[in-house]
Amino acid sequence: MTNKPKTSRREFLFWSAALASGAAACGRTETESGAAMTSPLTDLSATDAVAAMRQGDMAAEAYATALLDRCKAGKHLNAFISFEPERVLQAARAADKKRTSGAALGSLHGLPIPVKDSVNTKDYPTTGGTTALKNFFPAEDAELVTRLKRAGAIVLGKTNIHELSFGWTSNNQAFGAVHNPYDTSRIPGGSSGGTAAAIAARMAPIGIAEDTQGSIRVPAAMCGIYGFRPSQNRYPNQGVIPITPLFDQVGPLTRNVADLALFDHVMTGEPIVDTAAPIAGLRLGVPREYFYGMLDSEVERVTNEALKKLVDAGVVLVEADVPDLGKLISLTTDAIQGYHVKPMLIKYLEEFDTGVTFDQLMEQASPDIKAAFDLYVLGGAATPTEEDFIAARDEHLPALRKTLADYYRDNDLAAMIFPAAQIAAPPIGHDEETMMNGKTVPFAPVISRNISPGSTGSLPGIIVPADLNNEGLPVCLELDGPAGSDRALLGIGLAIEKVLGHLPPPAI
Repeated sequence: MTNKPKTSRREFLFWSAALASGAAACGRTETESGAAMTSPLTDLSATDAVAAMRQGDMAAEAYATALLDRCKAGKHLNAFISFEPERVLQAARAADKKRTSGAALGSLHGLPIPVKDSVNTKDYPTTGGTTALKNFFPAEDAELVTRLKRAGAIVLGKTNIHELSFGWTSNNQAFGAVHNPYDTSRIPGGSSGGTAAAIAARMAPIGIAEDTQGSIRVPAAMCGIYGFRPSQNRYPNQGVIPITPLFDQVGPLTRNVADLALFDHVMTGEPIVDTAAPIAGLRLGVPREYFYGMLDSEVERVTNEALKKLVDAGVVLVEADVPDLGKLISLTTDAIQGYHVKPMLIKYLEEFDTGVTFDQLMEQASPDIKAAFDLYVLGGAATPTEEDFIAARDEHLPALRKTLADYYRDNDLAAMIFPAAQIAAPPIGHDEETMMNGKTVPFAPVISRNISPGSTGSLPGIIVPADLNNEGLPVCLELDGPAGSDRALLGIGLAIEKVLGHLPPPAI
């Protein structure tokens, strides 16, 4: 784990000049002292990059060029479905002209941001990672994208996803599998796998993801980066290919907590959270029965070492379980998603004039997606009935959310902490079964168990990297706070980040 110092103003000026004069954005050259260095532009946080561009220390075009070159170098990761470098450069030049004109600049001035390909963009297709929508151009941007552009951001491209966001691997059979930057034979997580791979690989510092049941948090954990799923509806979800409005939530992936806070500021208009919570005496719940019961041995080791670091720094770990958590999740999560996804997709296809019907969508879907919909949505053995859905929505879901609220209150907790996933990134192709501790286990339960309570319970959650395992793969922790405690949780994330540091970047 590392704590990397910020790039100085002198370095900004040097590298901007180097790029402007044609130096390779990701290559090596010499500083004024003659020492060989690697360009730091792609390592910049969004906060630092925007500050440099706003102050005139770095041209937006130079920064965009560095990121685009990095995208090209990482093309083998298959992170993007739509990628148009010239469009990005044109927008960056316009950002530079705006700055020199003296106009007011937004909080994301000149920042290229990759957007998950389930979020509507008028200048790029919104495919949902599925064949039937490959030529669908929405008439308008999603509200999320409108707010980003209003703040000065540039759409870097549309990122590859698990088809129709219906899975956790991003092993997309229509547009090709996304590869994990730490080991290209392994998954990046899903469904926002392309965004996570792009952020981890230094193609951009902030990326757009979306989470119904872990689709921000699983890829953040698999790729060793930071992710934030806010409380339900804190950020606008309109214009996003849906599963269920009860759980769907857009959010950011980044390489530090400060950039999560910057994104939160842009989406909400609230002041940026820039103060870490006091670490001494911070009370974090450790619900071992549900979240720690069955872990990969390396995930368990890294988790325990991280928890020890936090205790040594003054955190108080409160051993307390959430009553009936497993039972409540089993009665709510799948019943609501399985019942809601078909009518919600029909509504989206009609509302945004896709020209595609639900039947056409299914006819052209990949075999794995067809099989999943047949089983869980379209009358198969796991398809919920209307009675299942009504009971889940009106009875079990309120009970779950009350149970979680009581858990935080009764134990005087700021948040709970646990491994985000029970395993590190498995090999691509392990969609049905994978290996854990030398045994073959079903894939879905070990990837989804720990992230389900947060999204079902409408809890804000932050993913923080803990360390690499003995195979060089990321292991991450999740911090879930009480519903509505988003700003406090960001402050906690800043504090935890200082203790645990950052992972070394993957080699691209």
